[in-house]
Amino acid sequence: METVQSEQRHLKKELSIWQVVGLSVALMAPSMAANINPQGSASAAGRAVPLTFLFAAIGIMFIAYVFVRLTQHFNHAGSVFGFVGATIGPRFGVIAGWSLMGTYISYALVTSIASSIFATSLLQSLGVMKNPPSWTPFLIQAIELSLVLMLAVRPAKKGTHFLLSVEGLTVLMIVAISVVILIKLIVGHGPQGQHFTLSVFTPAKGVTSSDLFLGVVFGFLSFAGFEASATLGEEAKHPKKDIPRAILWTAVFGGIYFVFVTSVEVMGFGTSSKQINSFINTGSLLGSLGSTYVASWIGNLITVGTVISAFGCALASTVGASRLLFALNRDSVETKPLLVISRRYDTPTVATAAVVAFTALVTWFVAVILGSSAFDEFNWFGTIGTLILLVVYLLATAGAFHLLFISKKLEVPKYEMVMPIMAIAILGYTIFRNVYPYPTGALAWLPAASGGWVLVSLVVVALRPKLAKKAGLRLTQNEGLIPQDSAYELDHGHEALDLETR
Repeated sequence: METVQSEQRHLKKELSIWQVVGLSVALMAPSMAANINPQGSASAAGRAVPLTFLFAAIGIMFIAYVFVRLTQHFNHAGSVFGFVGATIGPRFGVIAGWSLMGTYISYALVTSIASSIFATSLLQSLGVMKNPPSWTPFLIQAIELSLVLMLAVRPAKKGTHFLLSVEGLTVLMIVAISVVILIKLIVGHGPQGQHFTLSVFTPAKGVTSSDLFLGVVFGFLSFAGFEASATLGEEAKHPKKDIPRAILWTAVFGGIYFVFVTSVEVMGFGTSSKQINSFINTGSLLGSLGSTYVASWIGNLITVGTVISAFGCALASTVGASRLLFALNRDSVETKPLLVISRRYDTPTVATAAVVAFTALVTWFVAVILGSSAFDEFNWFGTIGTLILLVVYLLATAGAFHLLFISKKLEVPKYEMVMPIMAIAILGYTIFRNVYPYPTGALAWLPAASGGWVLVSLVVVALRPKLAKKAGLRLTQNEGLIPQDSAYELDHGHEALDLETR
């Protein structure tokens, strides 16, 4: 396995800046995000969906600064947990790695459910199923997870290129349709009197700041993966220049795209309570708008694209979770079954199967025990995964602050200190508003589930610090990065890897 990892660290430098940006945008899956995430936001914030996405976009710009500076210093192919381990220590790297795995698992569930919701809506639109039973999305998800397992174990480059191409074409269609709808709303009105209005940027009466920031979570969910170009450092022709630019441009594109599209979506459905309720309950936001304002075949085509987009996200999330499960296990407790690797494909087969099985079991358990709908599960696990991701971003931001202004490994103007401080403030306030006042009813277990997942890693680090440090060192090294506070151990590799594992 070490030979394979070594080969992976010397990838061809053939990606231009535009290819890096294109891959980053595609991995963010903006077509799927725009087709369902606004519904989660509207469930909390009502008509002010674009406002919640604007807040998220502002926060992402400050977080983008963090990754821009990190990638200017580290031009390796690295993930966010690698940056954490390299800046504030290997134990924090373990916490970030475990947390990121939780986010990936949550997103595997969320995106596979989203794809099945879109597919169910498509079947209805085509007349295949007029009134599909409530379990239809769960059945479709089970089929999709089977395909995810097969493709995650047997990676195919052509399949990946197909998914990325479909994503790009679907985004172009969404932008074009949104422009058409906006023009129609400005010069005329919709079928139910919908019209152009800036009220979508103001909360309706009764919507609190806590409601708004519950909605902001789905804005952050839409940007998840914007920093993915950091993992392309070794494949970019000019990594120190192109990767930071790609991260910034991806964040800027995402901000403009999501605020624009969500504004058109809400205006297209209408801003009354009844119309917002219809907005929340439709099976495919953009599919419905495309059919209403342009043509039914356009709406169906967009829905097909978002089905594929969401499936691609589920596949990527599963791959990310399984690789992290394999790495965390390999570098710590070494449970043998989870270390099984396919000789033919060099992929962690058992770890992948475990992630898919866990995703399916959690989906069906929550549906049966709590009687949840498919959209309920999308809503709940989207919140759980994103709250965990915000913790990871907090750790990365703390790492960047340490790198820039404490250890001063990269020379930057002192006034830039405000950027990571603002990022921490926005992330912290968003998390705070999701736990205070504490949600009631079914929503009460969402912050608890997110906090519980992170707490597991904190307990392990506290009870087994040397084991955690060993795992963190290996995780960070396998990302091609060097922990800043562990120079001695890395200069004396046998000592670092022979740490006691009490």
